[in-house]
Amino acid sequence: MDRDTLILGIETSCDETAAAVVRRFSDGRGEIVSNIVRSQIDEHRAFGGVVPELAARAHVIHLDAIIARALDAADTSLADIDAIAATAGPGLIGGVLVGLTTGKALAAGSGKPLIAVNHLEGHALTARLTDGVTFPYLLLLVSGGHSQIVLVKGVGNYERWGGTIDDALGEAFDKAAKLLGLGYPGGPEVERAALGGNGKRFALPRPLLREKRLDFSFSGLKTAMRLAAESVAPVSQADIADLCASFQAAVTDIVATRARQALDRFAETYPDLTPTFVVAGGVAANRAIGTALAQVADAAGANLVIPPPALCTDNGAMIAWAGAERFALGLTDGFDSAARPRWPLDQLQRDPM
Repeated sequence: MDRDTLILGIETSCDETAAAVVRRFSDGRGEIVSNIVRSQIDEHRAFGGVVPELAARAHVIHLDAIIARALDAADTSLADIDAIAATAGPGLIGGVLVGLTTGKALAAGSGKPLIAVNHLEGHALTARLTDGVTFPYLLLLVSGGHSQIVLVKGVGNYERWGGTIDDALGEAFDKAAKLLGLGYPGGPEVERAALGGNGKRFALPRPLLREKRLDFSFSGLKTAMRLAAESVAPVSQADIADLCASFQAAVTDIVATRARQALDRFAETYPDLTPTFVVAGGVAANRAIGTALAQVADAAGANLVIPPPALCTDNGAMIAWAGAERFALGLTDGFDSAARPRWPLDQLQRDPM
């Protein structure tokens, strides 16, 4: 598209109620004009995880105000918006329905085009917004609900090279924290406890690492950690620190090994390109994992790109940007677009409607 566009993005796939306004310039650069996120951590903390019904109810209560704040912060109105992008999946179906239905209503009432965005594509394209990354590049997506290695060839053009066969990495962190009586969300709690621990005390397994496929498995690691905790029960604070450090060391080894293998495959696929390695998702904020991935990228001669933490967790800006990228290609969606609890990234529609 040969003009600047302004896109409103709506995100409600899990436990963040978010809206943002993003500008895409005619030369392909992006700018976040506003980005409002309301976390639901306090609502779910007592349950040690996200309760879908509570999440959907909170979206219903707060989404309209969040959208109004995003428009106000951008000093704009719906009349100035070129298109409305809303997450259509994957995610908790109740929450996805709230955001997508709201997006449809706003699009219908304002006469603006609707773009039904795949939540994973939002994560996949964020590095193009923040760092101007060019295609193709390698993506490691590690979050509470997803753990995938993806070749990003273009907007709507993805090749899934590997994924988890059971728990996502963020989910594994949450379960490990809950097992040890730590707080929610588990990732930061485990990382904090691990700082004072001995990561070599407990010999936890590294599942699947002897296999060449680029898949992950974390359920066996979680079970091994439970057995290790039972072996020293009742656990002391020192035991908890050592267990967390050992768990973090194991997942860091797993993720680093898979990243190394994926970069080798990228180099074989594109021998004339300097690899760009993008890491996205909330787990990307873990310092131990980030440090290990930086070492892997450096050894492979790859450019490592990790968006700012606020743009690695769920947010409206990534949905607005994915919508802007698709809108620039003439890709819009009808009001019959369905909310999807599952929506593989490599099954996106790329042909203009």
